[in-house]
Amino acid sequence: MRLRVRLLGTGPSPGVPNIGGDDEAGDWGACDPAEPRNRRTRTAALIEAADGTRLLIDPGPDIRAQLLAARVARLDAVLITHAHADHVMGLDELRAVNRATGQALAVHAMAETLADLTQRFGYAFLAPTRGFYRPALLPLVAEPGSRLQIGPLKLELIEQDHAVMRTLGLRIGGFAYCTDVVRLPEASLAALQGVEAWVVGCFQHEPHHVHAHLALVMEWSARIGARRTVLTHMSNRLDFASLKAELPPGFEPGFDGMELSLG
Repeated sequence: MRLRVRLLGTGPSPGVPNIGGDDEAGDWGACDPAEPRNRRTRTAALIEAADGTRLLIDPGPDIRAQLLAARVARLDAVLITHAHADHVMGLDELRAVNRATGQALAVHAMAETLADLTQRFGYAFLAPTRGFYRPALLPLVAEPGSRLQIGPLKLELIEQDHAVMRTLGLRIGGFAYCTDVVRLPEASLAALQGVEAWVVGCFQHEPHHVHAHLALVMEWSARIGARRTVLTHMSNRLDFASLKAELPPGFEPGFDGMELSLG
């Protein structure tokens, strides 16, 4: 299947740069401010099939700017990996998508994620209003180990351990996307075997209690035989140019706006 994947954002929960820093211009950490690929908004992705079907992964707090940068107004569905704020706090912005399509928008997530979202964003799951002055979202349960079809997109849903909660990964043919994960069960590693392109969260060089670090990602990639591994959800400790120079063939840092073509 032909796919186009756009990494809308590749940053951690505070983004890069973080708010703060001695000069109030932001805390860039190890990242060079002169390298535009170090400016990272919160992690999100857009998957588009050859027929134009579009799936958004995670409407975080930067989603308005991300969709404008991608020149995208219409979506066919949303998949939410988990309920952490950096992955869901742009949910209200989806009312603009409702206006563009003239209909409610399907939101796929695990049962516990939907329970959290309907509590925090209850107004978004009510019946649609004329003019969509608030979002109109249709909650649909999507559990790890199951399969989901959105137009021609056939998703295999993958269970992930984020230490503080489960998260949801996905595979579509030769492409897989796994962020906010620190442990992958054996069944999930089996589901990822032979993937052509894998976008995976990699927070920093050192081990972290809720996110995978570089050595762990490289170990997973070797186990599943990924031909191309693209890093996302990177903190300000990972400078783009330094990381790119350090990584072996088959590995690369992602950046906001990066596009991958498959098939």
